[in-house]
This record gives sequence, structure tokens and C-alpha cells, in this order.
Amino acid sequence: MDIRYEILRTLRESGGSVSGQELSRQLGITRTAVWKHIRALEEEGYEIEAVNRKGYRLAGVPDTIAAREVQSRLETKRMGKEIRYFSTIGSTNQYARRIAEEGAADGTLVIADEQTDGRGRRGRHWVTPPGEAISFTLILRPNLPPEKISMITLVMGLAVAQAVQVLYGLDAGIKWPNDVVINGKKLCGILTEMSAEINEVHYIVIGVGINANLVHFPEEIRSTATSLKLELGREVNRAELIAAVMKRFEKLNGMFERRGSLEDMADPYNRLCVNTGRQVRVLDPGGEYTGQALGIDPSGSLLVKAEDGTLNRISSGEVSVRGIYGYV
Repeated sequence: MDIRYEILRTLRESGGSVSGQELSRQLGITRTAVWKHIRALEEEGYEIEAVNRKGYRLAGVPDTIAAREVQSRLETKRMGKEIRYFSTIGSTNQYARRIAEEGAADGTLVIADEQTDGRGRRGRHWVTPPGEAISFTLILRPNLPPEKISMITLVMGLAVAQAVQVLYGLDAGIKWPNDVVINGKKLCGILTEMSAEINEVHYIVIGVGINANLVHFPEEIRSTATSLKLELGREVNRAELIAAVMKRFEKLNGMFERRGSLEDMADPYNRLCVNTGRQVRVLDPGGEYTGQALGIDPSGSLLVKAEDGTLNRISSGEVSVRGIYGYV
């Protein structure tokens, strides 16, 4: 048992003060041992007040996304059941794939404070400076056929957008299939990779990068990227956001896995989809065309009404869609 994790979780859930005697009883350790663990947490940057006749109160937390801090905030049964944290790593997706091959459990979460070799879609570099961004990868072992896995990426996009809306009141939207955007600029990217045979999925890894507290972006993306700090004018607690995304994703993914489709999520997704009702340019290998996006269907395909009146279902794995009104 991680005693400091249990102390953090107890203090956080209480919303007030917890006596040293109560902590001692719950944890099965002496009050002196409780005091020592409190001091150790303070050395890690936690502010814990000791009040006479009341006990200990969590007054402040450091800006950390280390395993203990994230786990003490989780309200999930499956997602984040195990967390592996790195201050620096090449790529959370690459590491997650390696440990998935070695048997890492469903729901394992890999978190990094800094990525030096992060990738987005089409191999683009994803910037993850230390202390400013959020990078994590979730390992799943779903009992679903391979052809349905691409829909999970949309589920994660919806989870991130909803978490941002609930926590910060921002008007977050989704650029189909899975980029989360605010005011026409990209806030979050998602990259899903799969190991499978013809009829069986061994595992998938879902990599998520969120621009949390970034202020400066590389020149090539400066006009198309944003962050929560830029939108809010203040820093956000990154561990709180990770926990909120995991809570939302666990609920939405449960709905998806039961149905095997996005039937229960198409309406809320379409309400947030910035493509819906807008003119888009479909970059199809068979020929480009312009049309109006009508939202997604239960398979996650984007419905596009071409100028000739034809209704097309666009799969994210087959073509690209770009708005002709800027980034989104």
C-alpha cells in the first residue's frame, strides 16, 4: 500500500480536516508515522495545514502529474488502474506499445511530463515541453473486432472536449475525427495505434497530447495552436484534467463497448463537432470535392453532402477532410 497516496486521497475526499488519530486508524500505522509521511509530502511540494483539535487539511498541491497525484484524483474503476510516470520519455505511445507486448494490463496509463519524440498523425512532431503540457497514453484490450477500433479515437476526443467544458467552461469543439479545438485553434491531438490479427485485437494504445499551460509554440504551428492557459488567462491543474478525462472516457467507452457503435454518442458528438453544417473539402484519392458536413453516423463516419447532392460517408482511415475556412 502506498501510504502517501492513501493520505492524499483521504485528505482530498474529506474536503476539510482529518485527525491524525483517524488517519492512523484507517492506515494501520502510528500517529508518528502519519506525521512523517505528512512531512515527506510537504517536501514534495504539498501544502498540508495542521490545525489543533482538527487535524490535517490539504491546502495546496504542486503542479505535478506524477502517479501518486493523478491516482489520488481518479474516480474510475478501470482507467488508470496502474500508472507509469516518467519525468522525461521519448514517446508514451512507443513505451505503451512495448509494455503492452509484455502483458501490461487493460487500463494501464503511461504519463510523461516531457516527451522528446512525441508524434501526431501522419508522423508530425508533437511538442511536449516539461511542466507545461499533458502527454499520456492509455492501454486498452477491448473485446471488439479490429474494424471498430477507429471509433475509440472519437470517443477519446469527446471525453477530452467534455472534460474541458465542465472544468473550465470553455467552448471546446471537435474537428472530426478527434482534434479538440477552441476558437478555431488546436488544443489536443489524439493518436490511436493497434496490434491485431484479422479477427482479434491484441491491444490498442491511445496517445493524448493536450496543450495545458503552454504559452510559446513553434513558429510553424503558432497560428493554428492554442492552450488552456492562453484561453483562460491562468494556469490549470494538469493532474485534475487527466483525472477528469479518464472519468469521462471510462463512461463513454463503456457505452461504446456495450453497443459496438457510437449510437449513444452521435448526438453529443455532433453538437460539439465544428465541421457539422460547415463547408469542407474532402481530399479523396479518387478525386477531391467540396460539400457540406452533416455530422457523424453511428459508425463514426463523417456524412458529407456533395455539391451534386450525393451523400458520402467518409472514413477517417480513407480520406482527409479539411475545412476551407481556416484550420478547422
